[in-house]
Amino acid sequence: MKAIVAERIRTMGGWHWLALFALILAAWVVLYLMSVPLDLREAGQVYGADFWRDLCTLTPDGAGYARMVLMWGLMSAAMMSPTALPAFATYEDLSRSAQNTNFGALVGGYLAVWLGFSVIAAAMQMVLFRADLLSAFGDSQSSLMSAALLLIAGIYQFSPLKEGCLSKCRRPIMFFMEHWDEGPWRNGVRLGLVCLGCCWALMLLAFVGGVMNIAFMGLATLIMVFEKLPDLGRYVTRPLGFALLIGAGGMALSAL
Repeated sequence: MKAIVAERIRTMGGWHWLALFALILAAWVVLYLMSVPLDLREAGQVYGADFWRDLCTLTPDGAGYARMVLMWGLMSAAMMSPTALPAFATYEDLSRSAQNTNFGALVGGYLAVWLGFSVIAAAMQMVLFRADLLSAFGDSQSSLMSAALLLIAGIYQFSPLKEGCLSKCRRPIMFFMEHWDEGPWRNGVRLGLVCLGCCWALMLLAFVGGVMNIAFMGLATLIMVFEKLPDLGRYVTRPLGFALLIGAGGMALSAL
């Protein structure tokens, strides 16, 4: 069964991935709409906007650092795991005719990298919140900081490091053939680092759109998936870079 699933994933084309992640995005929207019970929605209509503000605000200092790390870890897993599906399927396909394979170790190494990122991202959120640069919902309260994050992300879209990481993500079979002898754990760590190299700047834009903004994070996931598609990704990376640079300029002008 596992081999059949891997084969199905490996043979999916660009438009199949677009349809799949459109369904995932729709599921996120439904999840958001279902997240508040009817009685609480009715209570919000009675008590007004202040009810929602007091009910939903969960500040980083109130949640605690450990819970913030957990939140970033879960969010990273939800956003990054779909983008890694082609690589996981390729590994499973190769492992049928090779030794020294352990799919769990591969995934564990991959997730360990993103756990490390979550530790850093949660610390950044705590620091920025206490400096009054982020709201309780994790969105920027400073136009200059937003402009700086957009500028960094925009410039990085054109960097050789970004292109190198994307080339490995788009051709996972070449990646695994190059590093296969290092074993599943180190392959997973390498894959996680490559994925991090593709996506870290876009992930930090959560501080612009809002860490708790499900719609924004869903859109970011969709963009990162598109970038890694072999037949469609090249049409996304540079136009996205230009869009981010324009956004940075507009945000900087609004701060003047």
